[in-house]
Amino acid sequence: MKSFAFVLLPLTLLARLEGAPPAPADARARELIAALHLEFLPGESGYFGVIGRSGQKVAAGGRELAAQSQIHNLLTAETPINYLHRLDSDDTHVLLEGGPVDYYLFHPDGRAECVTLGRDLAAGQRLVIAIPGGCWKALRLHPGARFALMANILSPEWTPDRVKIGAGPEFIARFRGAAPWATADLLRTLIGPNLAR
Repeated sequence: MKSFAFVLLPLTLLARLEGAPPAPADARARELIAALHLEFLPGESGYFGVIGRSGQKVAAGGRELAAQSQIHNLLTAETPINYLHRLDSDDTHVLLEGGPVDYYLFHPDGRAECVTLGRDLAAGQRLVIAIPGGCWKALRLHPGARFALMANILSPEWTPDRVKIGAGPEFIARFRGAAPWATADLLRTLIGPNLAR
């Protein structure tokens, strides 16, 4: 846990500078935030908290990193979108409670797909979604869902210099029409306040 202090402190300060997120109306969401010591995640939005990291090391990008790290990730009705971002790490999401959540994935080869993390397996929802490193992704809580709590396993570990948040018109031009749902309006919504001009 101590190794992540350098990340949590700046994120906490930045959240205060940007203004506090709206408090969740749902009592269970508030309970999870308190019990799991979750912090608002500026830029991406939603809440997160570090679970831990592996003691094993791997070489990645010319340096040594933990083989994996784990976090909790929470979306609420008040913060229903985890805005578009790209990680260098492979990122596996496991649904712990609540949902469902739509995952909009944008692959380096130009493909776009939407998969749903949820418990209705007969409807094609999944309990686990694996996102390869280098993919762009955005998450959106289903309308009417109160919250969704996920565990994310990142391999190799997450570091702040190995994430990119937001995109610009070139992203919209590239992925508009890549899937039936990939309209310019939805892509702008998924980028949210991180739309570069």
